[in-house]
Amino acid sequence: MISTYLLVGASSSIAKKTAESAKLKGHKIIGISTKEQDSSGLFDPFYTVNDYQLSSLPDLNENSLNGLVYFPGTINLKPFNRLVEDDFLTDYRINALGAANSVQKYLPLLKQGSVSSVVFISSVAATLGLPFHASISMAKGAIESLTRSLASEFAPSIRVNCVAPSLTNTPLAEKLVNSPEKYEASQKRNPMNKVGEAKDISEVILFLLSDSSSWITGQVLAVDGGMSNLKNK
Repeated sequence: MISTYLLVGASSSIAKKTAESAKLKGHKIIGISTKEQDSSGLFDPFYTVNDYQLSSLPDLNENSLNGLVYFPGTINLKPFNRLVEDDFLTDYRINALGAANSVQKYLPLLKQGSVSSVVFISSVAATLGLPFHASISMAKGAIESLTRSLASEFAPSIRVNCVAPSLTNTPLAEKLVNSPEKYEASQKRNPMNKVGEAKDISEVILFLLSDSSSWITGQVLAVDGGMSNLKNK
């Protein structure tokens, strides 16, 4: 079945990889981003917005949506005593409130789809206590709670799930892996001795969007090389 998927935060590397794979399967992909569209031609149509507030999100010329994925995120790592209120508010606004706004805006279209699917992006930091992650872990914890709440409220017509990656080799995480030494150190901290790639995450997102996951809702799937529940050697 050909589906229509909306990717919010469509300029992220994981979103592009998701769009690329979905496009190859014949699906229609709509993109929304605060950044200008690149030349990849993955999205039809593509909307540029100022932010992910409800008033900024565009109306779509669609009768229904089969899926929505919310990608925007932050990596704001600071010692707790250096975090200020704006840090917490910014992380929450981008990671959690933007996700809630997106679902609210496009809920009527999702309801018109035949068992639509919503996918959020969390982080291993929401489960595993990590130093310097206080602000982002709070925001991602809110995403995971939102996942369970909406899954309960929308069942059985809309499924809601969440993907929680560990460190992934994307531009957002560039400062953490931008040298051979940093990359190797990050590998060694992971039970699978690996830094994730965009495709590792996009393949799970596509699974959650598809009918292959039709009996999965309200779940947070850790795609982290075992980081969240295995002790590294």
